[in-house]
Amino acid sequence: MASGMTKTQLVRTIAEKHGINNKTAAAFLEHLAEMAIKETKKNGVFVLPGLGRLVKANRKARMGRNPQTGEAIKIPAKTVVKFRVAKTAKDTIAPAKAK
Repeated sequence: MASGMTKTQLVRTIAEKHGINNKTAAAFLEHLAEMAIKETKKNGVFVLPGLGRLVKANRKARMGRNPQTGEAIKIPAKTVVKFRVAKTAKDTIAPAKAK
């Protein structure tokens, strides 16, 4: 499996691209993450223009099966966080195939 960019590599790339030091770039990333978490928790959504949005969603209670025994079990309701990729990002990364 291909490995992605590490946090250190991301900080270094941002710092070089914008002519700032690594400490400032790391502080920016930390602030962005804190803000995304805070806003998603408070408002239920955080938008990163051109990339996508973090969305807080409620999952209903449902019936499931224990795969080992086949026994029916009740799965409780819970709150989950989803990331929805923006259409422009999706089309750029994985363009739709022409029919």
